[in-house]
Order: sequence, then structure tokens, then C-alpha cells
Amino acid sequence: MKKGMTLLLSLLLIASWTLAGCSSSTNEPQQGAGNTPAEPSKEPVEMLLRHTQVGADKQKRLAILQDVVAKVESEVPNLTFTLDGVESDVNRKEKLRGEMAAGNPPDIFELFGSPDSKVYAKEGMLLDLTPILQELGIQDQFSSLEPFTYEGKVYGLPIGGSGEGFFYNKEYFAQKGWKAPSTMAELDNMLAEIKADGKVPLASASKAGWVPLMLTNHLWSRYAGPDITAKFATGEAKWTDPGVVAGFAKHKEWVDKGYFKKGELGFEYAEYTTQFTSGEAILMYDGTWKSSVFKEGQSGESLIGKVGFFNMPPVENGAGDQTALMRDVNNGYGFSAAVADDPQKLAAVKAFIKNFYNEDMQVRGLVEDGVLPAMKLDEKVLTDSITDDLMKEIVAVLNASQTSFPAFDALVQADVTTEISNLQIQKLIGGQTTPEKMAEELQKVQEEANASVE
Repeated sequence: MKKGMTLLLSLLLIASWTLAGCSSSTNEPQQGAGNTPAEPSKEPVEMLLRHTQVGADKQKRLAILQDVVAKVESEVPNLTFTLDGVESDVNRKEKLRGEMAAGNPPDIFELFGSPDSKVYAKEGMLLDLTPILQELGIQDQFSSLEPFTYEGKVYGLPIGGSGEGFFYNKEYFAQKGWKAPSTMAELDNMLAEIKADGKVPLASASKAGWVPLMLTNHLWSRYAGPDITAKFATGEAKWTDPGVVAGFAKHKEWVDKGYFKKGELGFEYAEYTTQFTSGEAILMYDGTWKSSVFKEGQSGESLIGKVGFFNMPPVENGAGDQTALMRDVNNGYGFSAAVADDPQKLAAVKAFIKNFYNEDMQVRGLVEDGVLPAMKLDEKVLTDSITDDLMKEIVAVLNASQTSFPAFDALVQADVTTEISNLQIQKLIGGQTTPEKMAEELQKVQEEANASVE
């Protein structure tokens, strides 16, 4: 990559992450990436592996990774991995961006699919995995590689899949004689009654904007339709669409009615889980990955068998498919383009992919950690693997949705994501803006981002 481009990339990444419109060099195929590598050196080689499996509730996921690492080290002579655990948001928005700008990313690292992988691939920073997948014979075994594909080549692999919906306290629901709500009006009545009982209806932790935005994103997708977010970046739709504003307004309505714990803007994500596992909150909107908490030895162990899951209920006069569920495969692993120049490191990358992306490890991730498979598994294998009731319920909810849609940050430019995640959602929750004003401000940023790529 030319020095001028490296400097441009660095400035843009650090300042505002608006790379969609900048020019770039053409990414050349990785030499030898899929062919038999040269004879590996007998000299010791160290590789840095960046992961985000930090914290008590991710220990099972970390154990899976550690087992894969041990297997790779046993297969590749003189190889030693150094594991670098970093919180997910810090890795994506701070560490990795800075490392990419400086041209020195880790050898292997957790990578967000769209739009991050496409930006890094465009700048030649990621290893082209296409020939490796062909060599290993797994190029067609993934449910979707679209978030990690750029100009027909694959630059990352999803760790697993996920969906989003409401986890609920089944004991409380049973006491009330309730079933999962079938309409938004029914859910509204439940929230009001939970509050009247002196409980927190909905867990909340909004210090990091992505947490409340999981809920907001699904709300505006119910009112405006699940396809609308994909149209913002093309100019076919606007954030000021009445349905989008209605989604913002619904979230604000729940805030104003006291359905979230007071002080939510000061709570970290860990508090989100604690409110629910302690019984303080009755409902928690989160990703299906949260099911791992309700397993033996985890923080939600006391709720094993007592937690259910349901999709966002349909809204009256909502647009599009009202069964649509937010799903994605955006969390994955990427590999530095520089490993192509080192036969030993390239052999390690192939061994890592071979040992991480196979049926046994996909099943293990599902059973032990609640991570939905990213690869296509035999239906009987999948059915036989699911033994706990919560995961069975989650799979049933996923199967009942006719369509799905990705989260907003996989569809809009980074400047727009920053605007809504770091400013607008907090202002809405804190009463410093209105749904209408929030939509107007987002549309301004959206139009600026769209203009930068024209």
C-alpha cells in the first residue's frame, strides 16, 4: 500500500471512520494463500491472537478458543500463540482501528463483518481466505459469508450466528398466567402490570449506546418495515420516515413510563444481565448469545429452566413482515494480510480455520455457549445437540420468523452509527431530544455520509 494511502487511512480511521468514499489501491491476491506453502522454518514463531472473550460469562467461549489454539500449536512446529483479550467495543472501535491505520494488526483477530471487513479488505489489510477455504473444502459450508465478502473474495469467517428478542422470567409469567405476548398492545399491558407490582419491567444499561439500540432498532423495524434500514445509505429511505420516528417514540414512551431502571445511562452491559438474573427485572431484550449465561457454572445458573424467549410482537399498522427477527453473522475472525509472507504463520492460519470451523466445534459452541452455528449442520445433528429447553425455545422462535434483517450498524456508514450510538440514543433516553428531532439529526449525518460516496 502506498505511503500516502496509509496516511489517509490513518487520519480517517482515527478522526471519524468515514472511509466509504476514499480512493484506495486495488487489493492484490495473496500469493500462495491457498497453495502448499514453502517448507516452514524450524525457528520459533509467535503469533498474536486478539479475542473478546473476557469476563465471567464468556469463559466457556474462551475455553473453546483455548482448545483450538492448543490443537493448532500441536500441529504447527515451533508455534506459540499469545492470546490478547480485549472488550468487544474497545477492540472494534479503538484497538483494531488504530492498528489497521498503523499497518500492524494482530495475526488473528476478532473482526466485525459489515462494514468493517470490507473497508479493511479494500485497503489490503486482510488475508484473502478464498483459496484456503477451497483447499480445506469448506467454501460452501457456511450459512452466509456475505458480511465478510468483498469483490467476490472472502476476508473473514463468522464465529457463529445470533438473533435478538426478549428473554423473560417464566416463573413470574406463570404466576400471572401469562404466555409470550402476541401483539404490542399485549406487551404494553404486561409492562404496566409488572411496574405496578414493583418490579423493573425491562432490564436496561445504556452507558454504551449499542445496548439500548438493539431494542430501538427492532422497534423501528416493526413500525417502518424490516427492509427500511438498508435503504438509508442508498437514499431510498430516510430516518425521518414516520415509521422510524414511531419506533423512536415507542422506546421513549417506555422510558417516560418508567419501564426501565432509573439511572440506566450510567449502567454498563454487565449490569444489564445482573438486573435480570437477580429477578429485579422481568424482561431483557438481548441477543441469543445471552443464553450462555443460563448454564451451569454461569452467573444465571439459578434461572436454569426458568427463562423463556420470544420475538418482538407485531405492531398495529406496522409495515412489512411482522415476524421478521434481527439476525446476523457479523462477529468473526480476520487474519492479517502479512501472514501470507510467512509460511509458518500461513500454516497456522490454515490449522486454525480447520480446527475452529468444523461440525464438532460448531456443535460445541451451540451446546456449551449458546452460539448458533455459522456453518450448515446436518438437521439431525443439530436437533440431537440441543438438550436445554431455552435453546429449544430460541430455535423455535427463529424458525417461526419468516424473514430476518441485520442490525443497523451493518447497513449504514460508520459516521451514522457513531451519531446514533454515541449521542442520539442517550439524548432520547435522557429527555434531551425528541423522536422527531433525533430523526432529523440522523438524516443530516446520513446525507453527508451518502454524499461522500457519490
